[in-house]
Amino acid sequence: MFPAVRPRRLRGTPALRRLVAETSLEPRHLVLPMFVADGIDAPREISSMPGVYQHTLDSLRAAATEAVDAGVGGLMLFGVPRPEDKDPNGSGATDPDGILNRGLRALRDELGDATVLMADTCLDEFTSHGHCGVLTEGGVVDNDATLSRYVDMAVAQAESGAHLLGPSGMMDGQVAAIREGLDDAGFTNTGLLAYSAKYASAFYGPFREAVGSSLEGDRRTYQQDPANRRESVREVELDLDEGADIVMVKPAMSYLDVLREVADLSTVPVAAYQISGEYSMITAAAQNGWIDRDAAILESLLSIRRAGADIVLTYWAAEVAGRL
Repeated sequence: MFPAVRPRRLRGTPALRRLVAETSLEPRHLVLPMFVADGIDAPREISSMPGVYQHTLDSLRAAATEAVDAGVGGLMLFGVPRPEDKDPNGSGATDPDGILNRGLRALRDELGDATVLMADTCLDEFTSHGHCGVLTEGGVVDNDATLSRYVDMAVAQAESGAHLLGPSGMMDGQVAAIREGLDDAGFTNTGLLAYSAKYASAFYGPFREAVGSSLEGDRRTYQQDPANRRESVREVELDLDEGADIVMVKPAMSYLDVLREVADLSTVPVAAYQISGEYSMITAAAQNGWIDRDAAILESLLSIRRAGADIVLTYWAAEVAGRL
């Protein structure tokens, strides 16, 4: 009889499919990005990301506790300062009373070591021009001057209780500079989740609203060109040599080929960030009745895990962890 080989035999029942599934998705794989904002007295929904909020310190603690109780693997915190507190050097990033450092202390006091507390180690939310570093007189991001600011920011975040720091500015040498700065300050156990392959993506749009971005121009002189694949391998290898504890690909869904290649070469865990535009596209399509929301969310996360991510940053982390 033909066919003699029938792969469908292993798809016949839910139990069979579960038995032979090659990829799993568990709450521990998921990290929830969160936003804490200064100058608001109640949580504020982000209009381009329905269901995601800028938090007060109180609502941040409550939402974080709920996510940890659901089993998420960690939390990644972003700070949203008041517009009047921004300046060209991003001083609020290193101020112990800056909103991000206050938020980190609040979460560490609330949760201790019950989760992995991560911090975005980048200046863009805090600079009046919205770039990820300090600028030269000609308006170009000064790589080496920015590294000095990153070191100060990293030490401030470590002092505030972060377990892992997320250098996301794509400055050359940022991992080595921060590692040396942390070690010199006595924070040898504070780890680095390096944004190693971060692309200049059109899908970041909603995030700009989420952090109240003041960006002038674009970030194409330091974030990677979407046309390039080999460049990511080089960036990852550099970060590994400089001491990264985890490497990350961002965005996730449009760069699954890059993620697979990074996963194949990395000697440390690999993360991927399902970014704001990816969240908003699925949300909008579901709201219009064009796709099955819950099924699309799970499929998208499974695709990122299948491509090689050990850790997935997603705005659905708490919801999906609760369902799983």
